[in-house]
Amino acid sequence: MSEHAQLLLGLILIAACLAAAVVHPFGVREAVIAIPCAGLALLLGATSWTTAQHSIRGLLPTVAFLAAILAFGQLCATDGVFSYLGSIVAHRSNGVPTRLLVLVVVLAALVTATLTLDATVVLVTPVVLATTARLSVPNRPHSYACAHLANSGSLLLPVSNLTNLLAFSASGLSFARFAAVMTAPWLLACTLDWAGLRIAFRRDLATVVEHHPPLAQAPRYSLAVLALTVVGFGASTAVSISPAWAALAGCLALAIPQLRRREASPWSLLKSASLGFCAFVLCMGMLVAGVLEHGVESGLRHLIPSGTGLLALLGVAFVAAVLSNLANNLPSTLALLPLVSGSPLAVLAVLVGVNIGPNATYPGSLATLLWRRSLAPPDKPRALEFHALGLLSTPIIVAAVTTMLWLVAAPLGLR
Repeated sequence: MSEHAQLLLGLILIAACLAAAVVHPFGVREAVIAIPCAGLALLLGATSWTTAQHSIRGLLPTVAFLAAILAFGQLCATDGVFSYLGSIVAHRSNGVPTRLLVLVVVLAALVTATLTLDATVVLVTPVVLATTARLSVPNRPHSYACAHLANSGSLLLPVSNLTNLLAFSASGLSFARFAAVMTAPWLLACTLDWAGLRIAFRRDLATVVEHHPPLAQAPRYSLAVLALTVVGFGASTAVSISPAWAALAGCLALAIPQLRRREASPWSLLKSASLGFCAFVLCMGMLVAGVLEHGVESGLRHLIPSGTGLLALLGVAFVAAVLSNLANNLPSTLALLPLVSGSPLAVLAVLVGVNIGPNATYPGSLATLLWRRSLAPPDKPRALEFHALGLLSTPIIVAAVTTMLWLVAAPLGLR
């Protein structure tokens, strides 16, 4: 096949994989489509064997952590961690929708930061919807908060998002320094998202229905394991150990008691690790690496500004945000990071774009698509409403957070 034909085939296969992840045709999971697509790319030369091996070796530690943290989140849910956190939110809000929105934003941001955005979408959203129903308050602003904070709330830690794990590897920063640089941008992103939701849903938030629901019993053991595991993420990277080992230790600490109580089984543990989705990520990495070597990399290089000045970082962040909404944030991250890997600050600007940018449209991130798919028909947002809010607020937040990143970089020695 010619170079152009191989590039076209690679792009078609990537599109097929993303389409499978979005719609799950005939109930088929994304890995069932992605694995044959990756095999076809190898057979027909859209991805070389050398490139595929290099891509898999580079992604394996990241994917291992992803599997472990997904299983850990499900184990926390089984032990009642999210139900307990939801009861705190309900209790402290007293049925006041504006107060409830603040608490949901805080909860979603903290869960996203520590347990990845998938935990917020899959495990926190149902708890929030159940809370709004119990308090008899409108659910739209609080449901939207889960979706938006799953993306923009994932800026803080290297473990908060798959894109963060990829960027962390490319940045060369330590766990602690990554968190130090991203703290102020993360706080600003969460605050601006809250402000946007507060303005957009001011009518839904106007009615006050006083409720004083009781607190649920705290799952102390699970909360202690969760806290120690989060500390372990930072400690493990400080001694050059993959954070996947800390996540695995947390899984074992929660899984062993649940297995003894027959609340979990080996099969349920494997299922909660989403091994199919992990295979999908590896296949996407191979396909993206293939199209990059067939000319896409040189084309993207012309779009990415060089340097670490404010305008250059804004350019990087907006290219990343636009590309995420056109082609999803996972392939966009895989495509852009090799172009900026020599500059930690540019890597973090890419991260701002691929994490906050997907709030503009449904296809921007797999988490947003999963959030929409998990909602029952009465709770599904109107497409026009979702995109109008996203397209109005997202560019402002991307610009403001990138500017904050540029401001904090100098004192921390990144420019």
